[in-house]
Amino acid sequence: MNRPIWHAHANMKAATLAGSTALVLALTGTGAQAHGTHHADHPGKHRDPARQTLGANDGWASHGPGTTGGADAGPEHVYTVSDWAGFRAALADGGSAPKIIKVRGTIDAVSEGCDSLAAPGYDFDAYLEKYAPETWGLEQDLSDESDDSPEGLRRTSAANQSIEIKANVPANTTIIGIGRNAGFKGASLQIKDVDNVIVRNLTLESPLDCFPQWDPTDGDRGNWNSEYDTAVVYNSTHVWLDHNTFTDGEHPDSAAPTHFGMLYQQHDGELDIVRGANYVTASWNVFTEHDKTILIGNSDSESTAVGDRGKLKATFHHNLFSKLVERAPRVRFGQVDVYNNHFVAERGFSYSFGIGKESQLVAEHNAFTLAKGVTPGKILKRWNDSPLTAENNLVNGRRVDLIAVHNAEIPEETLRSGAGWTPALRADVDRARAVPALVRHGAGAGRLR
Repeated sequence: MNRPIWHAHANMKAATLAGSTALVLALTGTGAQAHGTHHADHPGKHRDPARQTLGANDGWASHGPGTTGGADAGPEHVYTVSDWAGFRAALADGGSAPKIIKVRGTIDAVSEGCDSLAAPGYDFDAYLEKYAPETWGLEQDLSDESDDSPEGLRRTSAANQSIEIKANVPANTTIIGIGRNAGFKGASLQIKDVDNVIVRNLTLESPLDCFPQWDPTDGDRGNWNSEYDTAVVYNSTHVWLDHNTFTDGEHPDSAAPTHFGMLYQQHDGELDIVRGANYVTASWNVFTEHDKTILIGNSDSESTAVGDRGKLKATFHHNLFSKLVERAPRVRFGQVDVYNNHFVAERGFSYSFGIGKESQLVAEHNAFTLAKGVTPGKILKRWNDSPLTAENNLVNGRRVDLIAVHNAEIPEETLRSGAGWTPALRADVDRARAVPALVRHGAGAGRLR
């Protein structure tokens, strides 16, 4: 029987829940283990998936104490939510005490639309008129514009959106979708400065930046710059992202207009792992319909490097990367293990693995399906002279030395072999030839079994 639990928290004002879904004690469900994922701590096949923990040796997030999320939550900290206010209230309740948040249906973080976030007086047509390159030029940026200028009103509007759509995930939390159609639209999950978080079985539609900034000085022609990643792991440890679907959904870049001759870019990344984050496993996810997909380490600067060196350790296995442009992932500094993933590259593809400053990427036993005209030399992209390991990978069903074909095709970006470390935390390693079928049947939201 479902019983309301909110009354147990006398310190919370009843008004917090006004107009939102009541938080209720979730029923203990039935469900087998996730396909291809070990759950050594909870092996029973009828155990609630919300209390499953990451198994031993399952990627970097299993390092040390492992990742348990909210598995130990008491009944007073198990919630089922179906709207944005209820979700944020559940996140805030109980601090870092173990908690489980079950998401029912699709929750829209901007259900009233972008206009509801705009500052009084903001007018996009006025913005375009004021900063058109033929009148404003391409030499001066907009940083000195007053608060009542079109750019100032855009800044205020952007600040409103930032407050509205960002959700801070506390330590010791599991967020899990119920059934096949659970997820978030337009939200940015902030896993920041915490430890021990699990996010599973959610369709995460990338937030649409309602108020991108025009930067006349970005490149030779200026550019539109957007904010808001779908999920950010920032200075956090032991994070497991499993059986989620990351997508641009109803707002793909292909449908975006152009302004000032440039794509009106309203998306940032699907997943960022930055600022000293460490011990992350991403398993059985789908990353699709996106441009700049996954960024590990966000800067080459020495001030950032001090906090990133020796960290940014992440594992990606049994994920589908499809209809992407780049960054799957782009890596700086971290020891990143990418194995048993399926990459499907179509027209518009730029690269999969970005080799950045002091990166130590190991890419093994992956399968690549490349469309006609996409050559295997483009799978790698050298941003910095950092050696990597790339072995036992298949391209269109044939084993290919990714480093060799890259160096032959793009000799001005020669890469060196040998990442300098050997991954030890691998629960299962499947033959690369079996990976496309395994991933097709097992990856993404709604496939958790």
